[in-house]
Amino acid sequence: MSDPASGMEAPGYKAPRWAWWVATGFGSGLLKPAPGTWGSLAAIPFWLLVFHLCRFGGGVTQSPWSLRFLLWELPIGLALLGYGLLAVIASGKVEAEGASIDPGFIVADEWIGMGISLWFLRDQLAFWPLSGDGSRWMTIIANALVLLVPFALFRLFDIWKPWPCKRLQDLHGGLGIVLDDVAAGIWAALILVALRFIFFHAY
Repeated sequence: MSDPASGMEAPGYKAPRWAWWVATGFGSGLLKPAPGTWGSLAAIPFWLLVFHLCRFGGGVTQSPWSLRFLLWELPIGLALLGYGLLAVIASGKVEAEGASIDPGFIVADEWIGMGISLWFLRDQLAFWPLSGDGSRWMTIIANALVLLVPFALFRLFDIWKPWPCKRLQDLHGGLGIVLDDVAAGIWAALILVALRFIFFHAY
């Protein structure tokens, strides 16, 4: 019996079409050069849509015990978890079809990593584009930064691979492909927490 997460399949195995769509980020991983960067960029509108749709379930609230909070946070958490599991399975299947380990065109890991990075700003992104009280240019800059900063931080940690990214990358199959980017996304989110506290004195 094959294990999708390990990427071990029978000789001559062909990954199903759905796995190729998920693993390549719906084709974004086929763009060159730097497919990881293209995949990360393509993930942004996907997660914006998720945050927008989830806000109708409850909406942002400061109380962690309210029903509105659960209807807002739970769907987002399930979306991240569900896509992460799907990314592991799909990436393992597509990797098993080829001869190379963690080929560059597999960007499902970038998609889940970007989702985690953007998650910290979900309360702003659920209402993106933002409508500021200042000048038009300041509003444009704010809308750009709320997307570009998480993107830049995630790409930094995805390329740099601080602990435990490199260790996780050594895992076999889909787990090794995806979990190092999950860790990079967590690193990006932690830096966003620090930046928000330093500049806005808020978590």
